[in-house]
Amino acid sequence: MSRTSLAKKTFSSIKGKAQNALHRSLDQQVKLAVTGLSGSGKTAFITALVKHLTTQASDKNLPFFDVVREQRHIATKVVPQEALKVPTFDYARAVNALLPDDGMPCWPASTQRINTLRLAIKYQSNAGLRGHFSAQSTLYLDIIDYPGEWLLDLPMLEQNYTQWCELQYPLLTEYPRVNSSAEFLAAVNQLDLNAPVDENALARIAELYQTMLVGLKKDTKLAMLQPGRMLMPGDLQGAPLLLFFPIASEQITTEVVAGSNLAHLIKRFNAYVKEVVKPFYNEHFRHFDRQIVLVDVLSALNEGHETLQEQSSVINQLLAHFSYGESGFFKRLFKPNIDKILFAANKSDHIAAKHHKDLALLLNSLVHEQSNELKFDGVQIETMAMSSISATQPRQVSDKGHTLECIYGKPLNEADWLTYLPPQPPSRMLNKHEWPAQKFEFLAFAPMPSPDKQLKHIRLDHVLQYLLGDKLA
Repeated sequence: MSRTSLAKKTFSSIKGKAQNALHRSLDQQVKLAVTGLSGSGKTAFITALVKHLTTQASDKNLPFFDVVREQRHIATKVVPQEALKVPTFDYARAVNALLPDDGMPCWPASTQRINTLRLAIKYQSNAGLRGHFSAQSTLYLDIIDYPGEWLLDLPMLEQNYTQWCELQYPLLTEYPRVNSSAEFLAAVNQLDLNAPVDENALARIAELYQTMLVGLKKDTKLAMLQPGRMLMPGDLQGAPLLLFFPIASEQITTEVVAGSNLAHLIKRFNAYVKEVVKPFYNEHFRHFDRQIVLVDVLSALNEGHETLQEQSSVINQLLAHFSYGESGFFKRLFKPNIDKILFAANKSDHIAAKHHKDLALLLNSLVHEQSNELKFDGVQIETMAMSSISATQPRQVSDKGHTLECIYGKPLNEADWLTYLPPQPPSRMLNKHEWPAQKFEFLAFAPMPSPDKQLKHIRLDHVLQYLLGDKLA
């Protein structure tokens, strides 16, 4: 590379950093962390957010989003992103799945890799420092989308192999995992950990463990499934880095025999954390300003107390790995922190509107442990029930003189439409003895056809106002 080319490249880099610093100093850049476990609706949420801001930003559609209601929103468009090495979120594919030209709509495919997207929101400012520069301002919104499976690994950053096994192995001997883990546990018990490394034996047992994890992800809503790359390996498929699994912690001796099966399991675990988890965290989980945590509470309720309790535990663990705190001028410029979090119980259209409050209260009880710590650090926290995309319509049905609040839609993977009376979710976390004997049975629904090519939502405008409203004043 010539000196001239190098100088141009260096100048371009400095210029880009200077522009970002200016945007942050003027509060014109927001990095939004869209967080959620697999199946929580992250891809649908991002698609709905882009669709509503770019083509559906009317006061009728987003009445509680101040910049729209006050007719100060000028336009929003997708613009080139900063992270040139990260693929762009495929908005066109996602929105075409929801609003096809022909055929039935379907939910967009789950995220298979890290994606990012930048929106430029042009609006008329009416207050603050921005107003002294121009009557019109632009807020740059950066969104990162990633597989929820990879998020599960963040707690491993603070664990060694022994600590990881102490948490993971006992789960395999308890309900509901014990029904799927018998073959894996038998193979582990037959492995001589102190014997010289047997690559074939480790690979065979790792494959059993991976098969079990994939089956649990497919058939359950369990949240603690590690390592996440076994569920979605990407370019790590078949790599020795993934050929490790948990063992009973009492089998891990203080003196590890060099070159043994145990030594290799420890080595691979450490390499996975160092070469996969840590770079993922450092590159994609720092410098966020705002965060929404999407939670599919209804699916967890369907599976029972253990699954809901596990989901609560995992969410509280994950939140410990983000940077939180009050945000001011200098913090925005030099050390951004998340100063606002929204916990959103997604898919609220799957229950009657009168029970949305119960769903929000239940989610609030699930995240109370970590939210209390965050409030102490000055972080603003809100919890609400919402649906980024409504897949049902409310219906009232008269039965024996009573009016029933029902919903109408097409259950997922079924041909017929139905009017359905959903159960009422609890308004707090129930203990095991309080769990109803008949259990819960909430249905999942396919997206509704939309002849006018418009997406409908529940409280997406509340979400936008909470996360972005003060930035667009």
